[in-house]
Amino acid sequence: MRRNECLAMLLAGGEGRRLGVLTKDSAKPAVHFGGKYRIIDFALSNCANSRIETVGVLTQYQPLVLNRHLGIGSPWGLDRRDGGMHVLPPYVRQKGGDWYKGTANAIYQNIGFIERYDPEYVLVISADHIYKMDYNDLLETHKKNRADATIAVITVPWADASRFGIMSVDESGRITQFTEKPPQPDSNLASMGVYIFSWPALREALLRDAADRTSSGDFGKDVIPALLAGGSRLYSHRFDGYWKDVGTIDSLWEANMDLLDDKPALDLADRSWRIYSANPNRPAQYISPAASIQSSLINEGCIVEGRVNRSVLFHGARAGAGCLIEESVIMPGAYIGRGAKVIRAIVGEGAVVGEGCQVGSFDSAEIAIVACGSVVSAQTALEEANPA
Repeated sequence: MRRNECLAMLLAGGEGRRLGVLTKDSAKPAVHFGGKYRIIDFALSNCANSRIETVGVLTQYQPLVLNRHLGIGSPWGLDRRDGGMHVLPPYVRQKGGDWYKGTANAIYQNIGFIERYDPEYVLVISADHIYKMDYNDLLETHKKNRADATIAVITVPWADASRFGIMSVDESGRITQFTEKPPQPDSNLASMGVYIFSWPALREALLRDAADRTSSGDFGKDVIPALLAGGSRLYSHRFDGYWKDVGTIDSLWEANMDLLDDKPALDLADRSWRIYSANPNRPAQYISPAASIQSSLINEGCIVEGRVNRSVLFHGARAGAGCLIEESVIMPGAYIGRGAKVIRAIVGEGAVVGEGCQVGSFDSAEIAIVACGSVVSAQTALEEANPA
């Protein structure tokens, strides 16, 4: 087996409870995004563009849809004989093997896979985020500092800081303090959930964590704090590009709306850093010439007869005559009936909004959500207004 300088382990088993009905039957990384893609496409495309040739994908919750999308990794150039993409089982069939307890435990249970390739460095990434990053820049920071672990970090608004792993660093970028989701953060420098470890240091840390029965087996809660407390060399790598944790309905909607800005921070048309997907349809296109369609991202596989404004429509979506779609995300195969109104909403895959019905409004602070495959009709609206 050829030795890899850097091997990637992609954590893709998230249940995504905060995405509600969108993840009832599939894992969060398989959720659709941006008119053509799924969330996991971004991490895999970053690996492809960073020329990382071996990727282990760790699945667990509802993996069927995700596994079908991944195939053998061909869209990302990972269908190779030496290395390539490996979709690893949700648990290891060995003595003591069990479902993954946490992010670090998931890597621990696949130590055997990593050792097959004998890497110098292991990149641990999440499949839940929307961003473009050259992981070689992170690796260079790691090498320069002779670090045991290097964490990609981004400055977040203070109001959001309690949602992340928060750290303090010294002038050299060395991490001096790390707290997972502190209720009253002392810093707004947040972990992106992107780590590079020197493999010997990571292996030792994983074995030590697995032996601790009080540990939850999580990088942010257990392994990173333990490394820091033990005097390991932990450094930060600052990232100043677009990055979005799309783990909630609001953040998923916001990330789709960000694509519609005049100069989007995340350019999906950037040929120098392509985002690849298994979707066989042609790329979604920004369309705004017609009076009925304004500043929207619409896949060429859509049929639009109504009015669409600042919205994202996936392949197979249909919008009937006289309907109005504003600031919404319409997922594959969804149908918006004649005269219906969809405003500030996410309509799930294969869902139907019946003729004359309304979903969402500008008066509500919440993003409306229609479950995948469900039907909104005049009758369901009446039942919601007059519950038994």
